Formats: sequence, C-alpha cells, structure tokens
Amino acid sequence: MLDAIETYLALRRTTGFAMSTAEYLLKSFAAFATARGQTYVQTKTAIDWAALGPSVAQRDARPRAVCHFVRHVRVEDVGHELPPANHFGARKKRRTPHIYTTDEISRLVEAALRLRPMRDLRPHTQATLIALLSSTGLRISEALKLTIADVTRDGLLTRETKFRKTRLVPLHDTAAAGLQRYLARRGPGSDDDPVFIDKRNRPLRYIAVKETFDRLVDKAGIRSTSARRPRLHDLRHNSECRIIPSGDREAKECGRFVAFVSALSEALQECEEMVVGLVAANRMSAVSVLARACSLSFMSA
Repeated sequence: MLDAIETYLALRRTTGFAMSTAEYLLKSFAAFATARGQTYVQTKTAIDWAALGPSVAQRDARPRAVCHFVRHVRVEDVGHELPPANHFGARKKRRTPHIYTTDEISRLVEAALRLRPMRDLRPHTQATLIALLSSTGLRISEALKLTIADVTRDGLLTRETKFRKTRLVPLHDTAAAGLQRYLARRGPGSDDDPVFIDKRNRPLRYIAVKETFDRLVDKAGIRSTSARRPRLHDLRHNSECRIIPSGDREAKECGRFVAFVSALSEALQECEEMVVGLVAANRMSAVSVLARACSLSFMSA
C-alpha cells in the first residue's frame, strides 16, 4: 500500500499540491492497516483508524484523506474499498472572525507606534504590518514572505501562497504610500531581502508578530463579543467586509453567490482528482478525461 501512496502523493505534487498533511495521514493509515495484515483499503479498517482521531477535525480529515487516495488508486485496482467520506457526520466549524472597526484599527496602529524602543524600526514595522493586513486581506504568512522585489507599481506580488498560487494584490493609493514610507525608513536592500525585518535585519518570525499583536490588543482595549479574544488572522477579513455590501437585499445576493462559488470550488477539486487519476492510468485522452470528470463532478455538486 505504501508504494501506491507514494505514487499518489508524487502525482498530486506535480499538480501543485504540497500534500504534507495527506502524507502524514495516509502513512499513518497504512501502518494501521499493515498491523492488521491488510494490503488493500477496507472500509471497516478506515473507519476504525479514523475513530482514533483526537478531535472532531481529525476524525473528519482522516476518512477524507483516505477517500481521495482510494478514488485515485481504484482506477487501476478496484480491490480497494471506498469508505464513506463523512462517516462521523461532523465537520470542522470555522471560527467566526472578529471584525475590527476603523477605530480599533487606528488604536492598534497607535499602540504599535508606542512600542519601545520608539526610535527603532520596530514600532513602524508592527504598525505598517497591521495596516497592510487590514487593508489588503493578506494572510500573515504572505505578508511575512514579501520581499523588496514583490513590491511593484501595480501592487504586491505574493508567491506560492495557498495551493502554491502566485497572485497580484492591488494596493489603495494610501496603502501604497504608507508602505513606501516604511521602506524608506527601513533602508535600502536587495530584491531578495524581506520587507518586514527584526532588529537584526532578519525576516520577522510569525510567533514574534503574534505575541506582540496580542499585547497590542490588550493595550488598545479591544474586546470581542464572543468568549474568544480577537486574533491576528482576523485582520484579513476587514477588507472583505468593506467590499461586500451590507444592505439586506445585496447581502442575500452576495450570500447566494458565495455559496455558489464554494460549491463550484468543491466540484472543481473533484474534477481535478478524477483527471489526475484517469490520465495517470493512461485510460483516456486528456480531452475526454476532462469532459467526463467535469460532467460527473458538476452533476454531483
């Protein structure tokens, strides 16, 4: 089974997927199945293994990882059983983000500018980072990976982000001006140097940014309406809230559109998996594979 898993992982990686979590889960399942003397995926074994997941999210992710693998490998070997993807009937629920008000963003930036040492670059680094995240919707990982060369006249170039995609993020004139002021204060650097640096001119580490941000939230007196404290990650949702309309009719229409896009995304993922599996088995031409896979996916979506 391990050879089939390695082949599956290698093929998916050629299409741009990192597959790090899938690799961990599938190899864990293979070890579990091998301990039972099995070389093929069996539904009961997959369910028993998935039930060992320490959390709801794990018990949801485990059978899904096995299902994706089985759909691929069954193209060549139908001896593998396809377990139910949602056997436990529970899915991970996304945490509701804290939407920062304009006043809260201003208080966070002001608190950042009061960080010590005040004559150092650190206060301006934290303040610029907070303002950039709230105005662009960037993920914190994307912002910390930015290099000097990624700051262009057309916007910010984020490289190999989620699903290893590269995209151009436009900047409002005020955001672009603020970033240029920070870069002028930061000083010259080569194209490969990071935009956001620490006092030793090294790339900022996520844990350091998060710990500082948590302190700034307390200093700014920001409280969430829920039991959980506001997060650094929540900043990226602020730009979405300014774009999505707030009126009842417009909000409902937008909600229907978001639901459609979500369903479309899932269908396209299933389509990609079928294409990869069928082309790998050399069963069909690329054109006929694409037509068949997409029709099946959208019929089930």
